[in-house]
Amino acid sequence: MRPFPHLDQPEFAIFEKLTTPEKIQDFIDILPVNFEPNSDTSRSPLMTLREGRAHCMEGALIAASALWYHGEPPLLLDLKTTKGDDDHVVTLFKRHGRWGAISKTNHAVLRYRDAIYRSVRELVMSYFHEYFLDSGRKTLRSFSRPFNLLRYGSDWLTSKGDLWYINNDLDDSPHTRIIKPKMEKLLRKADKIEIKAGKLVEWKKPK
Repeated sequence: MRPFPHLDQPEFAIFEKLTTPEKIQDFIDILPVNFEPNSDTSRSPLMTLREGRAHCMEGALIAASALWYHGEPPLLLDLKTTKGDDDHVVTLFKRHGRWGAISKTNHAVLRYRDAIYRSVRELVMSYFHEYFLDSGRKTLRSFSRPFNLLRYGSDWLTSKGDLWYINNDLDDSPHTRIIKPKMEKLLRKADKIEIKAGKLVEWKKPK
């Protein structure tokens, strides 16, 4: 695998300490959420570290960068929903042949997954019952294949501009459907206590 490039960026010095997925997740968790107050963003790892805040895609890119720094492939996974809900992106990693995920989210759900899953699909299904709207309607419908950022070389690490091309390529990449349309009618809505738990947030949106 192509080694992490030697980049003279002091912001990347933090990667030296992020030696495990657990440590990467801990670092991602302490970054305040990027609520995009002025306009939508898709910042590079360098610009996210400089800004000191991240949303799910920006957090996933930081996590992928840290894994690559330590000799692991930078892999993303896209979780795609129905209309009316937001897709989510996590960073994949493997330990002893099992899959896990690093996740930047503001909610009590859709978070880190230990590397205990035999396949990417099995990991994805661990998110299914947590992915719902305030109405209780479950919305997760498909997931991407592991999406390797090495296809872009290294410019994405330090780009001053937004990385919308990565977002678009990930969104357009092959996805696997989780359920057939006729199965949607059989899905039970999340109950009141689940919906209440789903409203827990780590960072409050500024007024």
